Amino acid sequence: MFGPITVPFGAKLLFNTIKLKPGTTIDDVEGALAEMCSVVKETYGGDSGGFIAGQVFRFSGFLSSEGSLGSLGDGADHDIVIATYWHSFEQHERSHADRVFREKFCALAEFCTDTRELGYELLWQGSFEGKTVAQAVATI
Repeated sequence: MFGPITVPFGAKLLFNTIKLKPGTTIDDVEGALAEMCSVVKETYGGDSGGFIAGQVFRFSGFLSSEGSLGSLGDGADHDIVIATYWHSFEQHERSHADRVFREKFCALAEFCTDTRELGYELLWQGSFEGKTVAQAVATI
C-alpha cells in the first residue's frame, strides 16, 4: 500500500486535481479517497484493466521560487492531486465509466468543489545512478 512504484516507459499519466469544499479537511475525505483508490487498484489493475500504479499527494503550501517562472500567486488552486499511471487512455476511460468506480468517485465528489483529470504521455524518465557531478560532467 505504501511501497515504491515502478512506472514503465510508455505509460500514460492521468493527473487529477481536487479542490475541497471550504471547511473540508484531508481527514474528512481520507476514507472516500482510500476506498476509491483501492477499487481502482483491485478492480482495474494489470494488463486487462490497464491500471499500473498511482499516488496521492496533498498540497503542502511549498512554493518554489527556483523552479517557477512568473508570479507564484497564492500557490495551487487545488488541495489534493491523484497521479495514476495506465497502459492506455482508453483503458482509463473504460474503468472510470464503470459503475463500481463511479460510485466511489461520487462519494469523494461530495467533498469537492472541483476536480479535473488531465492526460499526459511520458516523454522521459530517469533516476539517480550514483555518479558524482564530476563523473557526470566528464562523460559529456
